[in-house]
Amino acid sequence: MLHDHQATSTPCPCGSGKNYNQCCEPAIEGIKPASTAELLMRSRYTAFAIGRSDYLLKTTHPDHRQELSIELLDEQISMTTWSELEILETIQGSESDSTGVVSFIASFSSDEGEAQLHETSRFIRENEHWLYVDGEIKLVQ
Repeated sequence: MLHDHQATSTPCPCGSGKNYNQCCEPAIEGIKPASTAELLMRSRYTAFAIGRSDYLLKTTHPDHRQELSIELLDEQISMTTWSELEILETIQGSESDSTGVVSFIASFSSDEGEAQLHETSRFIRENEHWLYVDGEIKLVQ
């Protein structure tokens, strides 16, 4: 988990090449919402990587939170170490769009070994905030 004194010089886990405080931190800390679907996806990946279940729950569309809880997210986070994010494709999802799709590969390790999560995620923009709706997920081990 990143701490305040580390954030300035720590590369963002999302792989953007920017420092955490100039990339995903403003969205995760509620300072400035992600302006595009891809930026929301990147910040959600980072939230998984640094253990911010609260952000993951908050950025999931309310109609799709039924199965989610902080406890469940914390459990998932404790079982994985996220190592790399690769964005494959972004369809719409700009600041002027109301929907967006982001396809990506997220690499991680767990007690079972190394794996990749291949996902095509759907996002919707409501009240100037992007929210995760759902995704088609394939796990590759």
